[in-house]
Amino acid sequence: MSDMATAARMRRQARIMRIVNVPMRRLLKLPFSTPISKRLMLITFTGRKTGRVYQQPVSYVVDGNTLLSPGGGRWKLNLGNDQPIRIRLRGRDRRAVPELVREPAEVNRLLQKMLADNPRLASFVPVVGADRKVDQAKLANALEHGFCIVRWHLNEPLTQG
Repeated sequence: MSDMATAARMRRQARIMRIVNVPMRRLLKLPFSTPISKRLMLITFTGRKTGRVYQQPVSYVVDGNTLLSPGGGRWKLNLGNDQPIRIRLRGRDRRAVPELVREPAEVNRLLQKMLADNPRLASFVPVVGADRKVDQAKLANALEHGFCIVRWHLNEPLTQG
């Protein structure tokens, strides 16, 4: 797929996600775990320019006592390392400290882990091909343009549920 086709696909996907995120926010705010909350969490952050509070549904996979999310959207620009934010995880409010991982080898390793745990990531992470393998050239380009993995450090151990 050409770079222009990829960019067009990503713009379409962003428009769709803006629409889908409205009901997702409501579902993720429920006070109990749902099937959707096993793969999505709701992060709450303050815009760095606007000062406005935003809520963003974000996919995640569990990695030990941390969570991993692909950081391809603009929402990650409002995160700072060592600045805790509120997340809604499986029906519970928690605090998490984001770590923005940008080192190519570590991003590649974490993407492999994420794909193994959640193959659906391949459909919305643009550096992953139809064969569910990370395209290294696309990854290098994405990292150059701000892509990262967000590693969420929780304020308390993660329990299964």
